[in-house]
Amino acid sequence: MSTQSYTVTGMTCGHCVSSVTEEVSEIPGVSDVSVTLESGNLEFTSASPVDDATVAAAVEEAGYQLAL
Repeated sequence: MSTQSYTVTGMTCGHCVSSVTEEVSEIPGVSDVSVTLESGNLEFTSASPVDDATVAAAVEEAGYQLAL
């Protein structure tokens, strides 16, 4: 198991949180996705580490960006 955390920029409401959570949850092997609006924190658990580009693509699909 691997736990990874990132900061997401541009989220302003609960809908934003839901969108990011949904897109990241669709990454194969990912579970337990947690997104905090106030801090922009994204944290998830996965069966094996997920590369940053895959996470960034999922967050961009939701309409936001990672602060790398």
